[in-house]
Amino acid sequence: MNYRERLKEKKRIVIKIGTSSLTHPQTGRLNLRKLEVLVRELSDLHNQGKDIVLVSSGAIGVGAAALGMMGKPSELKKKQACAAVGQARLMMIYQKLFSEYNQTAAQILMTKNTMVNNVNRKNAENTFNELLELGVIPIVNENDSISTYEIESVEKFGDNDTLSAVVAALIGADLLILLSDIDGLFTDDPNTNPQARFIDIVENLDENLINMGKPSTGSKVGTGGMATKITAARIATAAGTDMVIANGSDFHTIHKIMEGRNHGTLFVGSRKEEFYLIDYIDKLL
Repeated sequence: MNYRERLKEKKRIVIKIGTSSLTHPQTGRLNLRKLEVLVRELSDLHNQGKDIVLVSSGAIGVGAAALGMMGKPSELKKKQACAAVGQARLMMIYQKLFSEYNQTAAQILMTKNTMVNNVNRKNAENTFNELLELGVIPIVNENDSISTYEIESVEKFGDNDTLSAVVAALIGADLLILLSDIDGLFTDDPNTNPQARFIDIVENLDENLINMGKPSTGSKVGTGGMATKITAARIATAAGTDMVIANGSDFHTIHKIMEGRNHGTLFVGSRKEEFYLIDYIDKLL
């Protein structure tokens, strides 16, 4: 079976963008040219009749840059203040860019408690479905100005790789695309091992592959390393959602993936017979 070819038929797509893919590495400020390409790519997919959800990182970094800080602060209350400033700026820019392509964007901020609480989870699902039915593009981020690191086991997802997989499972997405600062899954870290082999397609996420997850990437701005991407793959594929990890250095990659071209690592979704999202949240997060 040509798994790449069937990506052309995917109808409901979640795209996650990492901080390092959205900002200039020298300053931490938004890369507006890349943002324009991203919005154009997503708008064109939406014009093809596809449901699009964007999970966007960057709020803390954008807020820190706007407040004149050098890099992300380490203190919790400063991070939360940066998130409050940065999220507003990020949404303002997204709204402006999407409107230029006659698209309507909406903001959804979530915490882990949104998913753990049965009523909140159902409300979130209903909101997503209604927005998509109305032709809106939801833009999702973790509510970093509310979630806290001290009680992260209760409230925080910890990164947007995981959050995007949870959203994909919640709304029954056909495809999840994770764009970050890596090309995909390798047999080892290609930065330290020249013999590391690139893995094109993963049909079965076994223990060997799960153990390949490294705790971090080389990026200083993102929070999600390969370990979080493997966790995302476990959630997404168990829900029956295909997932692609690809490099976000060029957002034109999005339409190339959707055309079935060989970009990134494709994890083939195979819905578990007894898949309950809350069980995976409890087990993996």
